[in-house]
Amino acid sequence: MLNKIIPILLLAGVMSMARADTVQINPDHPDRYVVVKGDTLWDIAERFLTQPWRWPEIWKVNPQIENPHLIYPGDVVSLTYEGGSPILTVERGGSAGKRGVARMVKLSPEIREVDTAEAVPSIPIDVIRNFLSRPMVINDDQEMDALPYIVSSYDQHLVAGEGDRVYIKGLSQEAGQRTYSIYRKGPAYKKNDRVIGYEALYVGEAVIEKHGDPSTATITQSAREVLNGDRLMPQSDKDINRDFTPRSPGNPVSGHIISVVDGLLEIGQYQIVVVDLGESDGMEAGTVLGIYQSGKVVTDTTGAKSNWPLANTPLGEYLGTPKARGVDVKLPEEYAGVVMIFRIYDRVSYGIVMQAYGPLKINDSVKNL
Repeated sequence: MLNKIIPILLLAGVMSMARADTVQINPDHPDRYVVVKGDTLWDIAERFLTQPWRWPEIWKVNPQIENPHLIYPGDVVSLTYEGGSPILTVERGGSAGKRGVARMVKLSPEIREVDTAEAVPSIPIDVIRNFLSRPMVINDDQEMDALPYIVSSYDQHLVAGEGDRVYIKGLSQEAGQRTYSIYRKGPAYKKNDRVIGYEALYVGEAVIEKHGDPSTATITQSAREVLNGDRLMPQSDKDINRDFTPRSPGNPVSGHIISVVDGLLEIGQYQIVVVDLGESDGMEAGTVLGIYQSGKVVTDTTGAKSNWPLANTPLGEYLGTPKARGVDVKLPEEYAGVVMIFRIYDRVSYGIVMQAYGPLKINDSVKNL
């Protein structure tokens, strides 16, 4: 449902410990923050934590927190202390206060789906909405070949568009199924030069007018030209899993960004990327990975050695002594951002870049933080 917003309950207790693996409080955190329309819970958590995606694991060490509470514009989030440990609390305010008596409640990271546009979502849902409602990956040629396809248009034109009648081969008479999405096999996704899937290019929508061999359909919407050979997939009313509670992978993983939606050369915050890790690698909705840029290769001439006497000296340069050849040195990779996985297929996944500390690029690596 397009009007369903997924509120998530923000974290409930932050333990201040010196261990490097403990979630740390943002040193520039405010004492209180008034939630406004357009906020996400990631944004709110980022005001208080240096690693906002880790609020669920902090909640796990606070088992006394049981009841979820939604976060609304007008609520006041405050950093307080309990037993010497900092916690985040929320005071109902604004329109949220009309739903009950204002009170202080601890926040937990559980997720609920509610039919309201007021509750604060966990991440910017509008950015990824289309990627949740449509298939974006075709696993292999066999999967594509099994789909019904457009064999011709009414006027036998090679290209069709919105309002045109087309004929479909291979369409089974599924009970009650009349609305289909039209797709075309796009570029291959590869890992180590091996094809791990194909981009499913969205073409448009069609409604079946009459079943038969071939069946008759009308194109009701087109995002691009409809061609003979384009494939049809049935639309589903089944709710897409929108559980975006941030979580770390259950095991060490390592992959790469292999594509970026819209083909941009440089990738920034809230852009959609494809990574070469999927369900078979343990990916789940909400999995958070770090993005790392490969270190550049530089030439080291200072430490290079030469068999020629006086090489790399002023006298050697005067006498024409050959200099030592430089040695290539690969610099360490650099932490460059954070991506959250939201749509998973067998061997690839779609993710949204939540944080970017500089321009990101295809082939940047992704792995455990």
